[in-house]
Amino acid sequence: MNRPGFRDMMRAAEQRGFDVLIAEDIDRISRDQSDYHAARKRLDFLDIAIHTATGKITKMDGALRALMGEMFLENLALHTRRGLEGVIRDGRHAGGRAYGYRAKPGCAGELEIVEDEAEIVRRIFAEYLAGANARTIAARLNADHIAPPRGTAWNASTINGNTARGGGILLNEIYSGRIVWNKVRMIKDPATGKRISRPNPKEQHRTAEAEHLRIIDAETWNAAQERKQERRKLFFHKARSPARMLSGLLKCGSCGGAMSSVGADKGGVRVQCSAFREAGTCKNGRRVHIDEIERRVLDSLRTNLDNPVLIAEFAATYNAERKRLAQTKDARREKIEKRQSEITREITRAIDAIVKTNIEPASLTSRIKELESERETLAIEIAAIGEPVNVITLHPAALSQYRNSVETLAALLKNNQPGDRPGETANLFESLHGLIERVIVSAPPGIRRFEIEIEGRLAALMAAPLFPSRSDGGGLVVAREGLEPPTPGL
Repeated sequence: MNRPGFRDMMRAAEQRGFDVLIAEDIDRISRDQSDYHAARKRLDFLDIAIHTATGKITKMDGALRALMGEMFLENLALHTRRGLEGVIRDGRHAGGRAYGYRAKPGCAGELEIVEDEAEIVRRIFAEYLAGANARTIAARLNADHIAPPRGTAWNASTINGNTARGGGILLNEIYSGRIVWNKVRMIKDPATGKRISRPNPKEQHRTAEAEHLRIIDAETWNAAQERKQERRKLFFHKARSPARMLSGLLKCGSCGGAMSSVGADKGGVRVQCSAFREAGTCKNGRRVHIDEIERRVLDSLRTNLDNPVLIAEFAATYNAERKRLAQTKDARREKIEKRQSEITREITRAIDAIVKTNIEPASLTSRIKELESERETLAIEIAAIGEPVNVITLHPAALSQYRNSVETLAALLKNNQPGDRPGETANLFESLHGLIERVIVSAPPGIRRFEIEIEGRLAALMAAPLFPSRSDGGGLVVAREGLEPPTPGL
């Protein structure tokens, strides 16, 4: 359903761009039953028939072919996995290029070592065994301008990896001359159509010895794994710190990266930019007390949530701007559609003139081509305009219900402190995460003062609860849209 071509086809169907859909077979439309039936239901509503090489597709025939297409994909996946297991048994690589290797030309499934990258792998292991942690190693590699396996910078996770997935430089067994396959499986998210990976249990892994791919000698590899085990045991006994009110919402004002906890001092728990700490790509290493950030956020929200009149003013301004944009788009759409009708009539008149009056076709061919070209341009423009804007308005009854919700949340804010965990605080956290998209902390190094900016989820806010755009209480509160770009000036 997310394929660009499929979306273009359905948009053309909505615009009555065709009367019949012709495909080689049903599996060219979709190999997913639910997607096919959703598309078929919409096309039936638009009176658009589906035809294939065998003729018109009925509901029964289409349902059976959609089922066969889905089963074909499942069987294809099984055959592919069986073939890849055979590749592993032959001592070849089944896919995915690890840092330090490249595909061997003319030899399917065989890898060869890239010596320049292999030296970096040896350097990482050497520095790790010398006592450096992954963050320090990543910062050194970035400082030396060494290209990472992917992305723009090295970070700690690239080196440390994930124990369950067996990824990362320090955990990838191919460096010790051992190929491990089937560490993860891919599953399609039915909501988005995107494929996501999930780790497989170790008993499902497939391995093969590949001494010719060894980069790290056995002694160094074993020593590195022992050190990782010791560090894992060292930190395993420490309970995970409880989630804070703003966990996952704090962003660095210098680079936009996430901010995370870096321990505590006499003033409390502190947070720092993860890009500075993990990769050294951010220049701002300022540490800020989380309690002070939470206090400012709470003060700012209290100020806004305690004043429902400001909410109504914001909603009115927002709706007025949306209506203006909608009117502008609708006027342009109407103008384009009118011109499209004129072009169609003009082309029809030209063709009738050729047929009825025996005018030389060559004299009108160029004009017809110009009109057709203009019609195509207008079709692209009207598609870019998109669907008519659905303006959100607040009914008085809805606004009254919203005010009650605001009062309840405001009371909850007043009765809880940032560090508390019992009682209703969990509900407070959930409410705040539904309202806040991110909290940007601008804390320049060398000075004590810092500023915060709160960005809210307008899509959730319009449904209630909602807070307006204003600066007060030690922080700037900005209402942004959750599904579309923000409207400038609001």
